[in-house]
Amino acid sequence: MPTTETPNPLHAQLDQYPTEDLVAALIDDQRNAVRAVRAVTTDLARAVDLAAQRLAQGGRLVYVGAGTSGRLGVLDSVELPPTFSWPPERAIALIAGGEQAMYRAVEGAEDDADQGARDIVGVGVGPNDVVILLAASGATPYVLGAIKAARAAGALTIGLANNPDAAVTRQAEIGITLATGSEVISGSTRLKAGTAQKIALNTLSSAIMVRLNKVYGNLMVDLRPTNAKLYRRAVRLAVLATGADEERARGVLETCDYRVKTAIVALAKGVGVDAADALLDANAGSVRRSLA
Repeated sequence: MPTTETPNPLHAQLDQYPTEDLVAALIDDQRNAVRAVRAVTTDLARAVDLAAQRLAQGGRLVYVGAGTSGRLGVLDSVELPPTFSWPPERAIALIAGGEQAMYRAVEGAEDDADQGARDIVGVGVGPNDVVILLAASGATPYVLGAIKAARAAGALTIGLANNPDAAVTRQAEIGITLATGSEVISGSTRLKAGTAQKIALNTLSSAIMVRLNKVYGNLMVDLRPTNAKLYRRAVRLAVLATGADEERARGVLETCDYRVKTAIVALAKGVGVDAADALLDANAGSVRRSLA
């Protein structure tokens, strides 16, 4: 039996716990998710470096999963454009059962390996793309079909599973095992297995974006504001990065359509926004190198 399905011997009487103990047990078990991800730091770092190389050549991030894993992939993909100005067409999420599976379980969809392969072919996965394949069990047919097609297309494949020696991690170019063990509620991988996947995805995509010069220091300088809160954040970022006062920072931002990177270089170097853009273009979008 996979470890994610094995009953947890520590909580065999879970239904009899007083409510406070029940809540504490569920919370405390989440600590194992952090431990599981921390244990694969080296594997994640390798995945980040290889992925960044492909994406720098124009590739896309493609997430593949079913059920909870698929929804976590969708979540990561949709958060990249507002956070890092990552083009939406370069963050694609494939979930067994299609878009409707985000809101309601589509029975049997995860068992269709052929559909996983067809979905990969359907979005035109190629050699510069990075395909992240998620399966708590590590044996989801839809995901395995996707791996086969992605590897045939020459894409970089990164497989994440929560069971040791899983097919997903064996078949992917980079296999990462998030060994979270049995759940407090047996088989409910939306608990710490899902938490570990979320941490791993946050880490992967955020670190990749850092490597692609989307961050200066620890400031998200490739932010593109779309609401009042983010417009205020853009001004604050420009102020923090340059020491300029708010009025001056806002004035420069208004001249460059609130492109934070451009404003920072213009303010710090004392140049116009066109010259700032030219510096950024010459330095692969790196604010630090542009300022140097």
